[in-house]
Amino acid sequence: QVQLVESGGDSVQAGGSLGLSCAASGYTYSSYSMGWFRQAPGKEREGVAVISLGGGRTDYADSVKGRFTISRDNAKNTLFLQMNSLKPEDTAMYYCAKARQAYYYPHDVSPLGFAYWGQGTQVTVSS
Repeated sequence: QVQLVESGGDSVQAGGSLGLSCAASGYTYSSYSMGWFRQAPGKEREGVAVISLGGGRTDYADSVKGRFTISRDNAKNTLFLQMNSLKPEDTAMYYCAKARQAYYYPHDVSPLGFAYWGQGTQVTVSS
């Protein structure tokens, strides 16, 4: 079955950096777009970044553009999110997810096009 396992979350000070990873298994990883999403307490889940099957196309939420970078390694079935210049408002549980459909790129960061969420990894940014 599909398994997505996130790691790398931590507590950091504002201005710091973190790198998240998501190990995927149970499906043909290279056939699906992938995404990173986050949810803060009391807020809805929001899209952070998405990446196409081969990694050639990416899209970001306006709030993270220029600070976060999504990438993937299809040989290792792993998704990454490099987060720089972190802000307190980046504090949230971060999840990775695979697109609902194979060979489809959603062209935006809406969670609606994604399914099979991981358990999440907590990122806390203090001021």
